[in-house]
Amino acid sequence: MTTAATATKSVLNESRQIERAAMLIRMGARMQVLESETTLSYERLIRLYKEIAGKSPSKGQLPFSTDWFLTWQENIHSSLFLNIYEYLAKGVSIDSVEQLTKAYRLYTEQIEAAGLEALLSFTRAWRLVKFVDANMLTRTKCSECGGLFVTEPYENARHYQCGLCNPPARAGKSKSAGALQLH
Repeated sequence: MTTAATATKSVLNESRQIERAAMLIRMGARMQVLESETTLSYERLIRLYKEIAGKSPSKGQLPFSTDWFLTWQENIHSSLFLNIYEYLAKGVSIDSVEQLTKAYRLYTEQIEAAGLEALLSFTRAWRLVKFVDANMLTRTKCSECGGLFVTEPYENARHYQCGLCNPPARAGKSKSAGALQLH
């Protein structure tokens, strides 16, 4: 009797893992994210990815640099996402993947409502959370507007000004559709 109950539990757990992986694939997660956030085998994930996405997953390593999150426009997007992510952590107790997916959906909704192009991919959002968890990035309060922005941990918070209050010289000059424009 015990083996039947154990088999049922493992089938249910595998079903939950497949559901989770499928949701992550639909959100654009790369293989490294899927391997990290599910217990499914690499081979199983590859088959699932091909079935859902209709193509093989992208190859190559994920970028492992905090620099991308600190450039002007990318920092604004990253900060918006991370503030949503941290806000959700205060509300209810949900697991990290659910918190990540909900925050990413809210981020994309806000970006679309503003008529902007989402610069932060789901995989980059996942990486951002990992960088924050590893204390490689943090949030610092802007001394002008009071908003919290993604920064390096050793940023001088007393004099920090965000990219919206103190934009770089070429910021907002892009003519591409969906880019932030300063008026």
